[in-house]
Amino acid sequence: MNNKELGEQIHNKTMLLNNVIANTKEAFSLLRSCSEEIINNLSKDYPKEFVFTNKNDREFEIRFGSDILAFVMHTNVFEFSRYHEVMRLPYIQQDKQRSFSGVIHIYNFLTDSFDYNRDYDIGYLIGRVFINKENHYFIEGKREVGMLYSNFNTSIMDKKSAESIIKSSMEYANNFDLLTPPFDEVKEITVEEIKYHVASKNHITAKRLGFEFQQDKE
Repeated sequence: MNNKELGEQIHNKTMLLNNVIANTKEAFSLLRSCSEEIINNLSKDYPKEFVFTNKNDREFEIRFGSDILAFVMHTNVFEFSRYHEVMRLPYIQQDKQRSFSGVIHIYNFLTDSFDYNRDYDIGYLIGRVFINKENHYFIEGKREVGMLYSNFNTSIMDKKSAESIIKSSMEYANNFDLLTPPFDEVKEITVEEIKYHVASKNHITAKRLGFEFQQDKE
């Protein structure tokens, strides 16, 4: 490969990645504005239960009831493994560049984990949104959040799509309840923990801690 061919190859790849990142940023901005709009509308009737917070240009969060959803945009572009189901789609096989995607993660935390500085508490990834060079998207996620890979060729990221992602994520988190951990996992506590009232910080809390449940297999 001569210098011209190498330069052109690198240039084309850079343009592809820049296009994907631009679409991902646009999708993230849309999710952020739609989240703020949804939360502001809900807070009119329930002002103490719904809060939108813009953290920075790559992260925002919404609080509702006992839950927090954190939306986090990754700065890099990813390619799927050749074994991933999405690689079998005719949409991808017709143009392999369509598989290069930006990623937006959606995490679910308990509000108390932040309010009481329980740094050891666990959040869950309930969905991740993939956006490609054509502004098509699909979601890997839990039940209400996820969608079929086969829709990748028809699903365009727009306001309606963003609102659907946000509301389905809120619905899932609201129905994803906190269960008490098995007795034997919490039966011990140190003198130091009880003496200095730090048990809440050192005992990990999560919605499904110590349990194996069907939703985590889907």
